[in-house]
Amino acid sequence: MVQEVTGVIARSKGAPVESVTVRVPAPGPGEAVVRIQACGVCHTDLHYREGAISDDFPFLLGHEAAGVVESVGQGVSEVSPGDFVVLNWRAVCGQCRACRRGEPWYCFDTGNAHQPMTLADGTPLSPALGIGAFVEKTLVAAGQCTKVDPAVKPEVAGLLGCGVMAGLGAALNTAAVRRGETVAVIGCGGVGDAAILGASFAGARTVVAVDVDDRKLQAARQLGATHAVNSTQVDPVDAIRELTDGFGADVVIEAVGRPDTYLQAFYARDLAGRLVLVGVPTPEMTLQVPLIDVFARGGSLKSSWYGDCLPARDFPMLVDLHLQGRLPLEKFVSEVIGLGDVEDGFARMRAGEVLRSVVVL
Repeated sequence: MVQEVTGVIARSKGAPVESVTVRVPAPGPGEAVVRIQACGVCHTDLHYREGAISDDFPFLLGHEAAGVVESVGQGVSEVSPGDFVVLNWRAVCGQCRACRRGEPWYCFDTGNAHQPMTLADGTPLSPALGIGAFVEKTLVAAGQCTKVDPAVKPEVAGLLGCGVMAGLGAALNTAAVRRGETVAVIGCGGVGDAAILGASFAGARTVVAVDVDDRKLQAARQLGATHAVNSTQVDPVDAIRELTDGFGADVVIEAVGRPDTYLQAFYARDLAGRLVLVGVPTPEMTLQVPLIDVFARGGSLKSSWYGDCLPARDFPMLVDLHLQGRLPLEKFVSEVIGLGDVEDGFARMRAGEVLRSVVVL
């Protein structure tokens, strides 16, 4: 049976979002309907609204979400009605060459629901990152649902669906920060601050936060940064070297996604240091660096997709650590808002006033 619910869409490029009626079909084979309880307002949703990802309007926005499984389709065994889940946008297939070689976080054939959700007039909606969670109920592939302990608050759990997982994973999975290492993070939005928390949790002895906004640097200190550098006031490469015994950091995580900050990260590493790009660049950006410097400095240059996470492995573990009081994920929730406040949430995010606004339904 098709259900009619309220959701938030981007109808055209740059236009303000709209609250509309969304038609959600009954789940087919391999699908699940999830009643959304909370969904974070992420930069990716704003990119969809502005046409920076594709032009497949209208988009059903929202993807950083948690909720309860309402119903499942034929053949679904991963989840059952009543399960509390975090939604993920990389549901691994288990069969591609990445999955078969034991690296499912690189899965090349991740899945989404096959049936479209639509507007009341039948117009198909493009769900953000294959999820679409600024809505009372959404249809997803069952593999996009990861069960976690229902004791966690939905507004906290949902953040693992994108930004917080991307940052934590960049430090814990991609960079594999070790006890006693030095780490610098350039860019202290939600993803960068999650990388700072991950580095601190892993036992880094020095964690340098770099940003242009003193408000963000103050928040970074609360999440584990031992030092804060405002890059409008000092050269960040010199500052990072000074704070790491003159050598540069063992790990530098770039959470901005721009050529200039990437080059800062490249030269702020110690010799044989590790650089992780988790900030998302735009397609027209290019990078020019002397090849001799790539050769001579050694180390590794990596990008981190979704924190190189495996949701079935990482989400339950991180929720358990949070519930034990060892991982303060609640610090990322700046405010809770209603479904009709998404446009205001975008404005506060662009102004740098929040780490995360979270829609609670």
